[in-house]
Amino acid sequence: MAKVSKNSRTGQRAANAGSGRDYVKVVQSVKNPETGSYSYKEVMIHKDKLDDFMKDK
Repeated sequence: MAKVSKNSRTGQRAANAGSGRDYVKVVQSVKNPETGSYSYKEVMIHKDKLDDFMKDK
């Protein structure tokens, strides 16, 4: 069995186009107006829609 180079795996990335590697996790801090404490909200967003999501903030 031949050894597979790490560089040869880059060609396989096109086959994984619909995989979870296209998503990023965004963590938002939300301040509670009554107590002043912070809570964190985690959202998974497609990396193509990240700019639109950040504009809304």
